[in-house]
Amino acid sequence: MLFFNKLLPVFVLPVGIVALLVLFALWRKKRWPAMLALVVLYLGSIPVVGNRLMGWVESRYPAVPVAAAGPADAVVVLGGILGPRVGPGFVANFDETSERFDAGVVLLQAGRAERLVFTGARMAWKDSESTEGDELKRIAITRGVPGDRILVTDSVANTADEAARVAALMKKLGWKRVILVTSGWHMPRSAYQFRKAGVDCLPFPVDFRYDSARAVQAIDFVPRAEAWQMTETALRENYGYWFYRLFR
Repeated sequence: MLFFNKLLPVFVLPVGIVALLVLFALWRKKRWPAMLALVVLYLGSIPVVGNRLMGWVESRYPAVPVAAAGPADAVVVLGGILGPRVGPGFVANFDETSERFDAGVVLLQAGRAERLVFTGARMAWKDSESTEGDELKRIAITRGVPGDRILVTDSVANTADEAARVAALMKKLGWKRVILVTSGWHMPRSAYQFRKAGVDCLPFPVDFRYDSARAVQAIDFVPRAEAWQMTETALRENYGYWFYRLFR
């Protein structure tokens, strides 16, 4: 399963395809694989492709107004929110997915649920015993959220772990339903995994990357690193979704 879940995507995503084509071109001393690698590299790095792929993934779960979310027993915010570590007294260093944290706080303060749950993802730094959820709880308290309304799950390593930990927490506390908060591109796979774990969840996607109101422009055909990242993210999420549908 580790091969299919972690290693195989490297070879079916643009970066892996380009690498394999270049290696094949060098091995066989053929020109066409190198030319095909350039085509894949170009298509994968232009915004008109990256944006459309991201929009396709995000379209399954459109944005939901705060007033329409819930009600539920808790708001569950998935991890992957914090960036590199900062010392005590410094402003928290959030990653690109900071909207997940903001949405969780907003939903709780709007009365859409009684509890706020962060997941216990281990942070990148090795010398820390605390999890990302512990740090997010601390930050939420500084934003006015009462500490007794915040829970942190046991340690998790991936989305499947998060689903299992939340399912166990719901069973323990007698909860019936939660609001699930994560990025729009991450929601299809996350919602599927949570529901498969037996969690009755109301998806609340945030952090959308595709702007449907923006018209295609000439600049969208010029390669950009951000577009390459969007292409890879969209394809990886789609691959992950079908992996869990077929093998888990």
